[in-house]
Amino acid sequence: MLYLKSLHIVFVVSWFAGLFYLPRLFVNHAMVEDAATRERLAMMEMKLYRFMTPLGILAVALGLWLWFGYGFAGGWLHVKTLLVVGLIGYHLYCGRLMREFAAGRNTRSHVWYRYFNEIPVLVLFVVVFLVVLKPF
Repeated sequence: MLYLKSLHIVFVVSWFAGLFYLPRLFVNHAMVEDAATRERLAMMEMKLYRFMTPLGILAVALGLWLWFGYGFAGGWLHVKTLLVVGLIGYHLYCGRLMREFAAGRNTRSHVWYRYFNEIPVLVLFVVVFLVVLKPF
């Protein structure tokens, strides 16, 4: 089980790297004016999204494996599971935003994306404290 837990942590860290960086690319994309830079950012976003999606799937799959191995006990785990479902939704919404950028249909400012970029940071703080402290 410790190997599974180790792999789960590695894939979670890797997935979060993508969740941190993709919206940061959106900030830059929303600010840029020239077509060549927009195309380059759209390509970078697509490649990152394709890379981080399997990492997220592996993180969630290993988390489920651990859940079935250890059991689903404690209120903290219910909250963590709800936050992970929210992160999956965030990830999928990032894919939608990426497609809007690629099609030239972005309607949001770089300021909106700066705030949007902070969501996974806040979720990470809560999840780490839940997992380590198991407060309830």
